[in-house]
Amino acid sequence: MSDKILLLPDHIANQIAAGEVIQRPASAVKELMENAVDAGPTYIQLIVADAGKSLIQVIDNGAGMSETDARMSFERHATSKIQTIEDLFHIRTMGFRGEALASIAAVAQVELKTKREEDEAGTYIEIENSVVIKQEPVAMPGGTNISMKNLFFNVPARRSFLKSNAAEMRHIVDEFTRIALSFPQISFSLTANGQQLFYLDKGNLKQRILQLLGNNYNAKLVPVKEETDYMNIYGFAGKPETAKKTRGDQYFFVNNRFIKSPYLNHAVMNAYQEMIPRDSFPMYVLFIDLDPTQIDVNVHPTKQEIKFEDEKIIYAFLQAAVKHALAQFSITPTLDFDLDASIQQLPSIQQPFTKQKEEAAASTSIFKGFTQKNQAHFIEKGELKHWKDFFEENKGAKNRTTEQQKQEQKTRPPMDDTAFASRTSQLISGEISEPVQLLHTYIILSSANGFLLIHQQAAHERILYERLLDATKGKTVATQRSMFPVSVELSPADTVLLEELMPDLQQLGYMIEPFGKNTFVIQGTPADVIQGNEKKIIESLLEQYKHFSSDLKFSKREKLVRSLARQQSVKAGTSLTAREMKTIAEDLFHCSTPNSTPEGNPTFMEFKKDYLEKLFRPS
Repeated sequence: MSDKILLLPDHIANQIAAGEVIQRPASAVKELMENAVDAGPTYIQLIVADAGKSLIQVIDNGAGMSETDARMSFERHATSKIQTIEDLFHIRTMGFRGEALASIAAVAQVELKTKREEDEAGTYIEIENSVVIKQEPVAMPGGTNISMKNLFFNVPARRSFLKSNAAEMRHIVDEFTRIALSFPQISFSLTANGQQLFYLDKGNLKQRILQLLGNNYNAKLVPVKEETDYMNIYGFAGKPETAKKTRGDQYFFVNNRFIKSPYLNHAVMNAYQEMIPRDSFPMYVLFIDLDPTQIDVNVHPTKQEIKFEDEKIIYAFLQAAVKHALAQFSITPTLDFDLDASIQQLPSIQQPFTKQKEEAAASTSIFKGFTQKNQAHFIEKGELKHWKDFFEENKGAKNRTTEQQKQEQKTRPPMDDTAFASRTSQLISGEISEPVQLLHTYIILSSANGFLLIHQQAAHERILYERLLDATKGKTVATQRSMFPVSVELSPADTVLLEELMPDLQQLGYMIEPFGKNTFVIQGTPADVIQGNEKKIIESLLEQYKHFSSDLKFSKREKLVRSLARQQSVKAGTSLTAREMKTIAEDLFHCSTPNSTPEGNPTFMEFKKDYLEKLFRPS
């Protein structure tokens, strides 16, 4: 019998390794940019075409490589960062395993130009499928210029798993953002299909945050800085009002390396406890510097997950640092330039609270009700002297309303919609009864055998979801053009996202046009959307879309429809007229699935007579 175990050829072994390191164009962007950072440049340029599928090019003015080093850099596990096993636990560079270039060369066509400052000529190398095609001298300035073309050209199955250009471009922007945040002392640029998306001058961390995440964070960042013998923590956290429904703007860096850590995120969330809603996420860009021997960065191929020697110490220091920063912010008087100047001039703010005013306030019944015993229930004489008249008036009005409803029900024609009639016949006695709003959130309707409690936002979300879903299947939504078109400026990452969504948004009634770099003009909105707040609508839509994007089982269109339904639905806490409540109830029971939201939460509850009787007669 012949032997069965054979050594894999190098190009196949490299392709297998590439599957761990290079999963999509953004993975290659990360590896190439990290190598560029390690070369000590002052400027790094990233150029992509076709969302990185046809070209990823990284140019830096760093140290460059000799001819021998240039050739060796493509060998698997060839690295200048590690010589002994002890070096693995003292890593301060971004790359170190020597897998990146070998993996890229296994799944793409690569061209490398590199030159050291002291050399007269540089080196040009062309590699395809892990095989060197050409190597020759080249004239060029100091630094490195590497191009990766036609990703996965020799692995068609892998290429077919790539997402749309817009989706892949968003991943590239994410990787670019993380590296650019880590090194504000380096200038960066990103050009896609000939259009420059970013040009970032070198500066301080706050300037870099505003360049990448948007100027809307200006004056809303709290500096975080704690130094100890064990570790240093620095960076910025957003003020509570910057909290969003998505985790998008949350960045941790350990020794300048971006990491993902739910454990450390929990520490920051605890620092914001009771300052933001439970389902909101604060913005932060936080750096942790500590001795490399205290961490292991070699636990994951992409190096985005690391192990700490003592996680509990890191957790405690981080939570304390953010809490301390937020406490300093809350007790330091600041002039809020966003506050209306007329409010700042009010006497209650400008004038001092004198002893006379204090005594006058203390003598009121309201003050006594909160500060003295047995006063909470006390009502001064005369305050409710007409309570009986008020009760009788409302009782009469209620009786008159009931009589009017009976007359209307006698003369009202039967409903034409068979599906609606069959559904409501089980729940509502004949017609939709006169609704009542409870706590500005719920709609109460009497039913054939009790009453219905409808959650107004959940119900409206279901209605809008089915309406928008119909629109995506060809039933276009009417658009109303804005008399005064509104412009909206977005962060570069959100610009890429909106460009991806624009064709579908147009079908759903939105008219949005690009207007220069990172700016769009909103020319029109769906006819049933109230005009005057178009900018807020688009910004909220993008946030809601990113919230749904974490669920991979939804298509892009499904996520967009759910986002619009959630964003446009009437919110809990909104006062509704009787007509509006009745419309929501009628439209809800016209839906194909009226009993739940798209996410599966109930839209209404039915309380039947026998259940109500048990509440009052438990025996």
